[in-house]
Amino acid sequence: MAVSVMDIEEGATTSLPGKLTFQVFMCSIIAAVGGLMFGYDIGISGGVTSMDTFLIDFFPHVYAKKHRVHENNYCKFDDQLLQLFTSSLYLAGIFASFAASHLCRRFGRKPIIMSASIFFLLGAILNFFAQELGMLIGGRILLGCGIGFGNQTVPLFISEIAPARIRGGLNIAFQFLITIGILAASFVNYLTSTMKNGWRYSLGGAAVPALILLIGSFFIHETPASLIERGKDEEGKTVLRKIRGLDNIELEFNEIKRATEIANKVKSPFKELFTKRENRPPLVVGTLLQFFQQFTGINVVMFYAPVLFQTMGSGNDASLISTVVTNGVNALATILAVITVDKLGRRFFLVEGATQMMVTQLTIGALLLNYLHLVGPIKSHAVPLIVLILICIYVSGFAWSWGPLGWLIPSEIYQLEVRTTGYFCAVAMNMVCTFVIGQFFLSALCRFRSGLFFFFAVMNVIMGLFAIFFLPETRGVPIEDMAEQRWKKHWHWKKYFKQN
Repeated sequence: MAVSVMDIEEGATTSLPGKLTFQVFMCSIIAAVGGLMFGYDIGISGGVTSMDTFLIDFFPHVYAKKHRVHENNYCKFDDQLLQLFTSSLYLAGIFASFAASHLCRRFGRKPIIMSASIFFLLGAILNFFAQELGMLIGGRILLGCGIGFGNQTVPLFISEIAPARIRGGLNIAFQFLITIGILAASFVNYLTSTMKNGWRYSLGGAAVPALILLIGSFFIHETPASLIERGKDEEGKTVLRKIRGLDNIELEFNEIKRATEIANKVKSPFKELFTKRENRPPLVVGTLLQFFQQFTGINVVMFYAPVLFQTMGSGNDASLISTVVTNGVNALATILAVITVDKLGRRFFLVEGATQMMVTQLTIGALLLNYLHLVGPIKSHAVPLIVLILICIYVSGFAWSWGPLGWLIPSEIYQLEVRTTGYFCAVAMNMVCTFVIGQFFLSALCRFRSGLFFFFAVMNVIMGLFAIFFLPETRGVPIEDMAEQRWKKHWHWKKYFKQN
């Protein structure tokens, strides 16, 4: 099975040499462009589905319903095929990430990252030239393959290439580039919204990060762990010397070699993960973190913010500008997580973020309940502005808590022999939940109206309590000591371990 530098981290921060070299920095940034691709797609979908020219070309019945004076405000965009345009990508991503978890072990990380960019590029081209709905969905499926390959491989690549002492910061940089992609997409949507066939340029713009990643992938190194795992010891030593900027890399090489030999003794990591009692706590926690991450309601905002603002009576331009502001806050708030997550701890941010999101969801729900009636726009000009401010507060709470930590924590809680398999389970849960929300949110908005925001508020209460009572604090704990120092001492999870 695949292993990484993070597999050998017991005492690594003090015993293994290494510094942030130019090679490590460039390889990590190039690989993290995979996050830029993911973010661009998240941000582009909602803006495109709110464009009249896009609706006229592919969903004329939705366009007619949108402009009907007496149409139910909450049901203007309720259409299963329109939602399939958004969600089909994530359905494809589930299967692609599963395939990538096997392929990156056999062929290495670099070719899988390259393949992710090719899939994404082909999807962008197909969407740009789409003439009918089948071509559009086909392009989304190709994009989903790119996202699945990228999300499964890029965080692993960064972890393996980075020195242990800055691994966390470089991994959260992946999440930061997701937010930059979302922000860039909202700018593109605003600029193209008034152009003839502007939706083509928005969707085709996905080719830009794909090309950057494709070209950049020719210049990145394969990770030492992957090379050594596949028996290419001398190549692994050569790359280690380049990325560490040192001649003496024998200590780290020997540690990687040892970790690889231990991991390769497990012939069926999936069986090991699901049948061994000691693996149950991280499996439950890792997958639930991704479940809760999606049911904070964040993708409702990221996918459908322009639609939501138009539902409240904002014009198309105003709704897109509001989305740009929201996504700017998202990017800025993520920087806080990069700087402070190793100082204040994981649980602090998860509980604070859940509380902040719960309060804002309750307030937004109450405002819509009182001011957004079934027919006609909101009469108060202040309410859409207040909702925008509340969404910004909500997004900032997510961006420094459940957003980056939903990816970081699953990467640091599994035992060596099931680490990549466990991480796949987290990625798969993310894709499944994102598909469900993307496919059914607009229908749920039609049926439950403002009550949907109260639902997400309740979910934030549940996930906050989960973080308090069931998540051990992982800050500062060597990965290989996680079971001894945290799981075996936790009031609930200790029963899954044999006590000495």
